Amino acid sequence: DFLPLKCDACGEVFCKDHIRYDDHKCSSAYKKNVQVPVCPLCNAPIPVQKGEIPDIVVGAHMDKDCKYNPAQQKQRIFTNKCLKPGCKRKEMMKVVCEQCRGNFCIKHRHPLDHDCKGSSHPMSKA
Repeated sequence: DFLPLKCDACGEVFCKDHIRYDDHKCSSAYKKNVQVPVCPLCNAPIPVQKGEIPDIVVGAHMDKDCKYNPAQQKQRIFTNKCLKPGCKRKEMMKVVCEQCRGNFCIKHRHPLDHDCKGSSHPMSKA
C-alpha cells in the first residue's frame, strides 16, 4: 500500500504515512482545513473565511475585538473579612452569626468565639 497520494491542498505527492497536513507540514492546509481557531486570551471561537490564514485572523481579533480583561483574572476571592477585633482572616463566603448578624471567619463563627452582643435566643431552631 505504498501508492503515491497527492495532497489536495498543496498538490505535492506523499506516501500514506505523510499524506496528512500535519505530517508533511503543509503550507496550504489552511485552504482545506476547516477547524475553527480559538482566541488564546478570551477563549472565543474566531470565524475564519475560506482561504484566510487563521493566524492572521486570530491576531487581528486580538488587536481589535478581543474581550480579554487581565484585571478579571486578578479578582480576589477571599473578600469577607472577619469582624472579630484583631482578626485579619477573610473567607470566600459569608459566615453570618444568627444572633448578631455579623460576618466572621470559620474560627470565630460561633457566638462564644466572637463575644456575641446579639440576642441570647438564636434566630433559627436548627
